[in-house]
Amino acid sequence: MAFEIERKFLVNHDLWDSSVAKESYHIIQGYIQKDKDKTIRIRIRDEEAFLTIKSKSEGIKRFEFEYQIPISDAKLMLSKFTKKFIEKTRFIVEFGGKIWEVDEFEGNNKGLLLAEIELEAEDEPFEKPEWVAEEVSLDMRYHNSNLIDFPMNS
Repeated sequence: MAFEIERKFLVNHDLWDSSVAKESYHIIQGYIQKDKDKTIRIRIRDEEAFLTIKSKSEGIKRFEFEYQIPISDAKLMLSKFTKKFIEKTRFIVEFGGKIWEVDEFEGNNKGLLLAEIELEAEDEPFEKPEWVAEEVSLDMRYHNSNLIDFPMNS
């Protein structure tokens, strides 16, 4: 099955340094559908595009199906089926044998920094970098599908 097990954290601005990232890329995403049971998202990541379907979260776990699509299709879908977008730069950081993704938001969420780590099991132990702050995994306000309508200006 295609499960995503993800923990999400705020990032301490004073301790974060994007130079620790091994790579970064720009993301634009919009939602074709969002309701209490699922989200359907279009994402453009630099010169690649993806259609992603996610189920309702059960704690930090949910179904996720992601498919690469032509970038021209993604641009058309974003223009025809969405009204709002999230823009962010994603930094990829290796720490403690794990991959962390740190999102620096733009636009209405400018200043918000969120870190995510995907795990193999809900109780899997992991090390936190010093710049990782409060956990917000279960706080729905920090899901991108909600940030698009209810921005968190930091």
